[in-house]
Amino acid sequence: MEQVRDAILVAAGLGTRMFPVSALQPKETLPLVDVPLLTHLVMEAKAANIERLHLVLSPIKSLDGFFADQSALATYRKDIDATLFNIAEGLELHTHIQLEPKGVGNAIEAALDNINGPMLIMLGDNLLMDVHAPTTAYQASNASRSLVEAYQNSGEPTVALMEVAPEEVVHYGIVDLDGTRISSIVEKPTLARAPSRFALCGRYVFPATTQRLLQTYSYALHGDLQTIALQEHWMNEGILHGLVLQETQWYDSGSPLLWLQAQVDHALRRPDLSPSMRAWLKRRLND
Repeated sequence: MEQVRDAILVAAGLGTRMFPVSALQPKETLPLVDVPLLTHLVMEAKAANIERLHLVLSPIKSLDGFFADQSALATYRKDIDATLFNIAEGLELHTHIQLEPKGVGNAIEAALDNINGPMLIMLGDNLLMDVHAPTTAYQASNASRSLVEAYQNSGEPTVALMEVAPEEVVHYGIVDLDGTRISSIVEKPTLARAPSRFALCGRYVFPATTQRLLQTYSYALHGDLQTIALQEHWMNEGILHGLVLQETQWYDSGSPLLWLQAQVDHALRRPDLSPSMRAWLKRRLND
């Protein structure tokens, strides 16, 4: 089975719901407490044994300097893993430009000339974190590694899924599962129309045939639903698999309230912050 060595990180969106801060800096660099979202995403890709990371950006978006080696600063915080100051170490980095805001499928196409095999795809505003980080505040998520392993087992396109609350199904692509195989996808259904509460959560492993198929299921024909049409192609062939992630927290940096909730939730899970944070919240809520 061909190994997954490439990851496409889609980070082309302007993040207008997070204006004004995302007008001043890429929303992918916003901190989750004290670690940038992008750092968590890169750590997750590394944990999945990715060797080549392809960043897809817009023409007016830049991550210049983010991947610079800042190891010299690690001496000021000896409690932090020094590798977090040189996050690109061990990775081959490529930057690609999505010239127009034409959805995820078109963003993926921007990188595909440089990829020959299967690929992990990560949406840059979706962060998946292990619920039980055992001993350290800075542990990499295993979400993408689990997804890659599931792909390696089947050799067929595999997408990550998470179960969402009933009131949230209207915001996501919701799938119907038959074992591990996806038999239907309904985009942003009402609860009455939803085939389940399993939502696509921004992680995919697609095979090497993706580039050819995206030319068939083009943006001109399918618009922003281009990747849904691609997945439906595999679904109709009976080869689209879903992996339901367990013990995983899904954070969305797409809106101020969701990102604020992520800060609080993550702080409550971190062993170094949880006791003080819980005590403060109890006092604050009793005021």
